[in-house]
Amino acid sequence: MHPKGLMKKLLLLFALMTAATFCSAQRLPGNVVPDHYSLKFAPDFSSSTFQGDETIDVRVLSATDAIVLNALELEIKSATVTVAGKELTASVTADAENETVTLHVPSQLTVGSATIHIGYTGRLNDKLRGLYRSEANNRRYAVSQFEAVDARVAFPSFDEPSYKATFDITTVVDQGDTAISNGRIVSDEPGPAGKHTIKFSTTPKMSSYLVALTVGDWKCISGEQDGIALRICSVPGKEQQGAFALEATKAILHFYNQYFGIKYPYGKLDQIAAPDFEAGAMENTAAIVYRESALLLDPAKASVNDQKEISSVIAHEMAHQWFGDLVTMKWWNDIWLNEGFATWMESKPVAAWKPEWQISQDDVLGSSSALNTDSTQNTRPIRQQAETRNEINALFDGIAYGKTAAVLRMLEGYIGPEVFRKGVNSYLEAHKYGNATAEDFWGAMAKASGRPIDKLMPTFVTQPGAAYIALTDKCENNETVGTITQQRFYSSPKLMQSTSDQLWQVPVCSNEIGGAGTASCELLTQKQQSFKLKGCGHGVMGNSKGSGYYRYSFDPAEYQSPNFKMEELPEEDQVSLVGNEGALLAAGVHHIQDFMAMTEKFRGVPTYGAVSELADHLTFADRHLVSDQDREQFRSWVRSVFKPTLEKVGTVSSKSDTPGQRNTRATLVELLGNVGEDPDAIALAKQTVNAYMQDPASVDTTLVDASFPVAAAHGDASLYDIFLAKTKQASSPQDYYRYVHALRDFRDPVLLKRTLEWTLGPEVRNQDLRGLVGVLSNPAGQQLTWDFIRQRWSDIQNKAGQSIVGAQLAYYAIGVFCDAEHAKEAQSFIDQHRVQGLDRIARQQMERVGQCIDLRQREEPNLARFLQKSGNGSGQH
Repeated sequence: MHPKGLMKKLLLLFALMTAATFCSAQRLPGNVVPDHYSLKFAPDFSSSTFQGDETIDVRVLSATDAIVLNALELEIKSATVTVAGKELTASVTADAENETVTLHVPSQLTVGSATIHIGYTGRLNDKLRGLYRSEANNRRYAVSQFEAVDARVAFPSFDEPSYKATFDITTVVDQGDTAISNGRIVSDEPGPAGKHTIKFSTTPKMSSYLVALTVGDWKCISGEQDGIALRICSVPGKEQQGAFALEATKAILHFYNQYFGIKYPYGKLDQIAAPDFEAGAMENTAAIVYRESALLLDPAKASVNDQKEISSVIAHEMAHQWFGDLVTMKWWNDIWLNEGFATWMESKPVAAWKPEWQISQDDVLGSSSALNTDSTQNTRPIRQQAETRNEINALFDGIAYGKTAAVLRMLEGYIGPEVFRKGVNSYLEAHKYGNATAEDFWGAMAKASGRPIDKLMPTFVTQPGAAYIALTDKCENNETVGTITQQRFYSSPKLMQSTSDQLWQVPVCSNEIGGAGTASCELLTQKQQSFKLKGCGHGVMGNSKGSGYYRYSFDPAEYQSPNFKMEELPEEDQVSLVGNEGALLAAGVHHIQDFMAMTEKFRGVPTYGAVSELADHLTFADRHLVSDQDREQFRSWVRSVFKPTLEKVGTVSSKSDTPGQRNTRATLVELLGNVGEDPDAIALAKQTVNAYMQDPASVDTTLVDASFPVAAAHGDASLYDIFLAKTKQASSPQDYYRYVHALRDFRDPVLLKRTLEWTLGPEVRNQDLRGLVGVLSNPAGQQLTWDFIRQRWSDIQNKAGQSIVGAQLAYYAIGVFCDAEHAKEAQSFIDQHRVQGLDRIARQQMERVGQCIDLRQREEPNLARFLQKSGNGSGQH
């Protein structure tokens, strides 16, 4: 997924990091392993419970009189173990702390086959994990979410990824309901007692966390691609909003069948939009479950970004059908093999299907975001050991997803796309229906490429942080020659001055700015090496098209040169340059006047990825680096730089506009309206929102996305009441969330207090609790929201249903602070509400607060001087 803007990036992290209340767990002993499960579920919505009946065919690898399985919040009614035709009644002891049950049998089980049979009951909980209940339109649903360690909440299991087995699943459901699972329906028989029983086909071997079961009155639209039956399913009345997802699925499936060289192996693919779902989506084998907003859209109300996001989420989850489902990591420390690969892969089929979306710019934005996450002292390596529930769930973060994707993108560029594809195919063929490790992956890449990838990859996977590549150059015989030096990069001047013995094996690809030559790549393996480029007399772009996972030096004198024309750089270089300059500012390598000079070079340059990145940085500056006495001058400067660009793309949308033009226009309207306080942009935003509410088809919905926050920020109580009422009338996820998110963008504290109370009320689903963070990011609501979080902490925890979710919400929220008083309060809050497994995240967020305070102290005076000179006419206008 490629969310745009800081808040959406944070919200994505919350969605990815779901977990339960319990913190402890231990690995299973490994002396008994499963081959096959037969599972029968009978949900009872009236009592919010389900009856479970389970048979597991196992192999006993060493003699034992006890079998340990994972189980949590289940009541075991009966348990037997059958061996050599003899049924042994088992006594059961439960260990809630370690999330296990042990079946004790009266005589020793010898090496060989055995069969476990367990009868039990479970609870259809409201915690969005295990097998849980959901409601919509006065109908009830059961939905499964088992990753990472919650299959054990639905059935006793060997709930570790290495214990792959086949599954037969049966469910007993009400007459008006149906069910969807990993297999195809092979029988649907009446009974018992006015219900009907659905049996599914046997699955291929898979891990327990990939088992899926959803029950309800689902309605589906269907299609076919490459002989595979496809369905998009939803609650009744929304099924036609799955048409776009179905078309995207067809294109993506065909692409993957060709790319992986292994045809989609599961026969059918169902994708289900659940009314309540904590994560964005979950890649259950052949039965992927999504949030409604990640799968459904109304074409009349969906923007280009809505379409891109849904396509990317689908591509991500479908990539998992090969990378994660067909081949699964042995243990959670290698979850990056699943999530990072899927994040990297998701852009490929989407770019092939919709080249006009210019996905390559989003890839560069994603790499820059990952580098920002990785620039703190409290970051973590991609591969990190985790044992407990909270430790495992904490691995589902921006490092596993974003950093890994960026590193894989760099690796593909280094060895070449086709060689990379061959390495992937070799890896999948060698381990299909089984498990693999990081060493298996980079070993396959080394063999396919003939290069030392098994030496290169560990330097990015097993150590934290990223490199800063400094280039020095000079002209010799019409060539650019120089040296490359590496050190660890930090968003802190003090840490940048510290010594470190960390080294990376970095493919450094650089090119001459404005030169005709192609990029030259050097594998940097030492602290310092030499390099050479054809051509001379121009500056050096140290990370060609933003393809490398590193920060790089750039001479700020280039921005002062009349020969430096931003629009002549490849668009990916423009996007990379903005993110890199912002990072160098944070690190103290450059200063705010360098960033502002670079920004002025974008006057009239409508590259949407660069404009988006600039808008994020300038919004940050407006909130944290601009003094009150300089604010009007800063707003004037923003208008002077960006209004010419808006005039270039035009304020009136046209059918001939490219998606990039639409995105640029939208970003500029929000930037000019809410940072530049430009009357024209504010008027356009209000006009657009009013037109949308009258007739959604009459306006560009991409512009609508940006206009809502501007209209809200400059709106009053009457507009708030309209938006609030519209949340109840919205007919599509995109429509609903436009109004919901706008409620946190008003500036009147009275209205924001209503938003906070509403968020904790019954009208807002538990999955949307994270909207609280959006209010905290609003400067007008920051103190109000911070007080609210502390005062209503128990209510927030109750709404979250899981202590770790509430803690994550608060910990990430703390990162918006930029002053010593709030830093002190935040640390006190963390000390009072510590959650096992989240200590590193808490430290990282407090480090970010400290970095912001330091940046403010360093650069606020420099920004004031820059604005004063700019106001005196020395700026470029």
